[in-house]
Amino acid sequence: MNYDQLAKDILLRIGGAGNVNSVVHCVTRLRFKLKDESIAKTEELKNLPGVITVMQTGTQYQVVIGNEVTGVYKALVKEGGIRSEDLVPEDQEVLGEKGGFLSRLIDLISGVFVPVLGLMGAAGMIKGLNVMFVSFGWIEATSGTSQLLNAAGDCMFYFFPIFLGFTAMRKFGGTPFLGMGIGAALVYPALSGITTGAPLYTLFQGTLIESPIHITFLGIPVILMSYSSSVIPIILASLFAVRVERFFNKVIPSVVRTFLVPFFAMLIVVPITFLVIGPIATWTGQVIGAGVSSIYDFSPIITSIILAGFWQVLTLFGFQWAFVPIVLLNLSTVKSDPFLAIVLPATFAQVGAVLAVMLKTKNKKMKALSLPAIISGVFGVTEPAMYGITLPLKKPFIMGCIAAAVGGGIIGLSGTKAYVLGGLGIFALPNYINPETGIDLKWYFLILALVIAFVLGFILVLITGFKDSVEVTPAPAPVLDLNPNNRFEVFSPMAGEVVELKEINDVTFAGEHMGKGIAIRPTSGRVVSPINGVVQTVYRTKHAIGLVTDQGVEMLIHIGQDTVQLKGQHFTAHVKDGDRVSIGDLIVEFDLQAIKDAGYETVTPIIITNTSAYLDVVGTNNANVKEKDKLITVIG
Repeated sequence: MNYDQLAKDILLRIGGAGNVNSVVHCVTRLRFKLKDESIAKTEELKNLPGVITVMQTGTQYQVVIGNEVTGVYKALVKEGGIRSEDLVPEDQEVLGEKGGFLSRLIDLISGVFVPVLGLMGAAGMIKGLNVMFVSFGWIEATSGTSQLLNAAGDCMFYFFPIFLGFTAMRKFGGTPFLGMGIGAALVYPALSGITTGAPLYTLFQGTLIESPIHITFLGIPVILMSYSSSVIPIILASLFAVRVERFFNKVIPSVVRTFLVPFFAMLIVVPITFLVIGPIATWTGQVIGAGVSSIYDFSPIITSIILAGFWQVLTLFGFQWAFVPIVLLNLSTVKSDPFLAIVLPATFAQVGAVLAVMLKTKNKKMKALSLPAIISGVFGVTEPAMYGITLPLKKPFIMGCIAAAVGGGIIGLSGTKAYVLGGLGIFALPNYINPETGIDLKWYFLILALVIAFVLGFILVLITGFKDSVEVTPAPAPVLDLNPNNRFEVFSPMAGEVVELKEINDVTFAGEHMGKGIAIRPTSGRVVSPINGVVQTVYRTKHAIGLVTDQGVEMLIHIGQDTVQLKGQHFTAHVKDGDRVSIGDLIVEFDLQAIKDAGYETVTPIIITNTSAYLDVVGTNNANVKEKDKLITVIG
């Protein structure tokens, strides 16, 4: 696969780099957040060689690649100069983006957990293998070999709040190392030893949340709990820390902000987390875990049949992420989880269905895709099988779901559970070995369920058949003719002092990661249209506006630095998305002095966001400009 060419083809069909707010990748797919999904050529994307399918779910535009996604992602970021997962788009708030609450919640959970999934799986596999080696009698549980393997497998889970502190703060738009510091405080070893002695007194005595008090903070009782392997406390603490950090970033002078902001943030967030957030989050997690377990205990077989049968449907909409915190809660509190075992047959049922398709189809492309999809599925990655084979053919997908339900019913009947969160597919088998009893009958029932799900998926597709798909010839790549005259002038949207991008105190603009351009330190609070064209995006905080010229030149006007924090205060937009504008039309007004008084830099970058489509972008040599003066020349 030619990663560079595929990356270029994808960029062209999603509307160019200027239409991308951010992009991350998981095991099989590129997850875009586009400014305008309507301009993406979805059908052409689906027909590209190397693209399995396209999914539009919640707030994400997902291009499913398969096992080659990492190479395509790197080429895409390089080709388009696109912001990757290292930074969160500044115009988005946690749980405040477009889309329903559930979609935003799923996006939040996936954003926190996706970066650590690989390491989580690796650590779990090591723990599972260690249990298997002990069960087979290959090593002793007390041996140095076993203890070192336990250290390698347990380290991440024991210090899980530190890892989640990093990813949660990055997802929420804060400083990741601040999150790590808060997580490290939660698992600080010296605090665990304090609970061994007699308590000072007991709070809530005689209730479900009875809590012995061993220490106080400024006279306030501290309810000490074990936060190793915990999930909810650090996520909520990080959400709180982001707000605290933003507040002190506003009020502390920039010259001492580097150390005083984390100083005050840690000083406030860590005690409040131990006093309030941690206990409440832990009790909430226990209630959720008990509630979910009671549903399962009410009828394990029915619950297993329904969940396994609909698991791939849930995966289609990204709802599988909602189970991640539940699984982790179960593993950290009761040391086992039934749901990982229940849904495992769904993987092998889809693999069996794909094998039947491969044997029956006469479509060369479908046959060529089937074998890699089978191999991926055996190792636990079902997206190529599902999106590339069974779902487009419809009936094989349904047959796979039916086979998964049967396998899930067997799991529910046997009561098989997972004891670690580890590998996928066949690599997951050691996860289900009980560390106390070793390999038992429940583990063999798991193997039986997987075999039955695979064979039944295969047989059902052979019996019911499917409508063989017609081979599609990929659409030719669109020809870019953005500027037939090879030059295009962008005029100044405001009056002020001209500043080079490299002089801006923002690495994204200074490093030209969003494109080339120039900046202006304004002398008045007016922004006029620098082009004849269309308003592409007016950010809801009104501090930034995206425009596209009639010739296809895309640009961003970003008023000030970090002014998204003002949440629209001191800004007035005179246009909306889709409005047509001409050079000199008033598009935004802002209170220049009020923004300065609030402590924000007002220097305003004007960026050509699809710079990669042109030979060069050249800024003016003038030291000062007025409205409608020539500012940027785009050379096509």
